[in-house]
Amino acid sequence: MNNRQLFLSHLAQTTDFPLMIEVEKAEGIYLYGPKGEKYIDLISGIGVSNVGHRHPKVLKAIHDQLDKYLHLMVYGEYVQTPQTLLAKALCDSLPSHLDNVYLVNSGSEAIEGALKLAKRYTNRRELISCVDAYHGSSHGSLSVGGNEVFKRAYRPLLPGIKHIFYGSFSDLEKITSETAAVVIETIQGEAGIRVACREYFQALRKRCDETGTLLILDEIQAGFGRTGKFWAFEHFEIVPDILVCAKGMGGGMPIGAFIANKEVMGVFKNNPLLGHITTFGGHPVSAAASLATIQILLEEKLIEQVEAKANLFKKLLVHPKINRFRNKGLMMALEFESFEVLKPIIDRAIELGVITDWFLFCDDSMRIAPPLIITEEQIRAACTVILRAIDEN
Repeated sequence: MNNRQLFLSHLAQTTDFPLMIEVEKAEGIYLYGPKGEKYIDLISGIGVSNVGHRHPKVLKAIHDQLDKYLHLMVYGEYVQTPQTLLAKALCDSLPSHLDNVYLVNSGSEAIEGALKLAKRYTNRRELISCVDAYHGSSHGSLSVGGNEVFKRAYRPLLPGIKHIFYGSFSDLEKITSETAAVVIETIQGEAGIRVACREYFQALRKRCDETGTLLILDEIQAGFGRTGKFWAFEHFEIVPDILVCAKGMGGGMPIGAFIANKEVMGVFKNNPLLGHITTFGGHPVSAAASLATIQILLEEKLIEQVEAKANLFKKLLVHPKINRFRNKGLMMALEFESFEVLKPIIDRAIELGVITDWFLFCDDSMRIAPPLIITEEQIRAACTVILRAIDEN
């Protein structure tokens, strides 16, 4: 059996129509197939490869750590240099209020930890999230997801969940003294890149303060420079109580985190002790890769380049079939008339060597989220292919 047959026979499938792109190697913004195929990865493995595939400094950090140790002990017991240095770097990037990091393996796990932390700290049980939010696929994260199509087959889920509309000022009244936390994507991703105004986030912050509710910001997709700030909440002049990150933080390695202040995080230590446990969270190799990723973003000034690169995409991607261009930095969406119009364009672009995608809860829009290292020349090349794919459909 060849590799494609093995993939279909022995790997669990998530749809009946996987992309089936076979990758032999990846480098920078490119994926390479076994027969010489070359693709521009315009979705960064869904927001993961912010510093590109196999960045040399990430590889060096991985190799250096491999020569020292791999997994040693469940999270939180041993003093491991990659974890401590990463936690310090994360805290240095944040307001002083956020000074305590819990490292996990993924965004979904980080959401699970954040939800538990909020309920334990406030001793409340109600959680509020947004319509068309996506926070992950495990039971707790799915419970606060905002799309019933993805949830109904798995009920019963967590009780005590309410939903508000992202950006709706009037819905903020639903946040009360019974609410443990509001969990919200700073930029809604799977809803098709929706960006609320600064005034909304400040009103949300104020309402949470008034009711003693913790504000959890999900920056699993938006964090680590993708919006043109290191953290997307910096655009809105607010600070969350708990910050959740993953995807782009690992340079291609699996890692996530939820971050709060030491007082809030301290509730996991007692009644019961070991209030949250992870075996592989903060794996030393992943932590080393994540620290290197932070250093790359800062040293190579990739975040400062985001806005100009996004504006170039916006300037080039003009076509009668494109109804709207939505973005915050290099989180971008091109809206078409329907999925039936969009899907053949995506398929043709892949045939021509550019990988894009659509959104879970917004299938009339094309997802574009390239590695932040993409150059002006590469942007022009990718946009030329997308426009050709549109013209041919």
